Amino acid sequence: MNSPSPVARIAAEFIGTFWLVFGGCGSAIYAAKQVAQSDDGRSTFQLGIGFLGVALAFGLTVVTLAYAVAHISGAHFNPAITLGAAVSGRLPWKDLPGYWISQVAGGLLAGLMLWVIAKGLPGFDRVGNMAANGYGEHSPAGYSLTSVFIAEVLLTAFFLIVVLGSTDGRAPAGFGPLAIGLSLTLIHLISIPISNTSVNPARSTGVAFFNANGAPGQLWVFWVAPLIGGVIGGLIYPLLFENGKLAIGKRAADNA
Repeated sequence: MNSPSPVARIAAEFIGTFWLVFGGCGSAIYAAKQVAQSDDGRSTFQLGIGFLGVALAFGLTVVTLAYAVAHISGAHFNPAITLGAAVSGRLPWKDLPGYWISQVAGGLLAGLMLWVIAKGLPGFDRVGNMAANGYGEHSPAGYSLTSVFIAEVLLTAFFLIVVLGSTDGRAPAGFGPLAIGLSLTLIHLISIPISNTSVNPARSTGVAFFNANGAPGQLWVFWVAPLIGGVIGGLIYPLLFENGKLAIGKRAADNA
């Protein structure tokens, strides 16, 4: 079987990142808070999916598209995953710019589509309501910059370990996308109140500028922290579980 072309890999990352941002952030924008009124008009009740539903939505986007295109591009959908894969030797460094560009472009298009659909609701105000990430007054629960930074680094590092481990040639075949999707679900269950959960610079970029309300100014955190976490995870896995070696040159050449 021929290896996927560079265009196919870039297209897979673009589509996968679009789906992740559209599905995950869309669930937060459209479905997290839905209030219905009783027939007599005397009471209201919650129909929204809440934090649990949003966390599951992010996990499901990864599971579904990873099964669809992992054999094409590796199904990163995340600049931090791509960086960690390059550090660990799973991806040639020359492929990193194309992956990053396609991921950010896919996230931005998803953000645009989310806003176009949302503005069809009378009274919808995009400012502060586009599922952006933030710290301080823009954190869902008011967590500080330090707390958000630590959480994003730590969770991204563990995410990389799960990704690299579940896609290792020694791991049970066929379960990688499921493990990665469940891991992302768990990450969101932990950190939605902290930062609205990024662990993915493309996800954060995709909605920040449509959200406004301080999100563009805080976006740097959701690039720097996940990328640091990606490097840490990309170093830890091969050092601990692949005979203590960083076979960056060898495996990157093998995968080229």
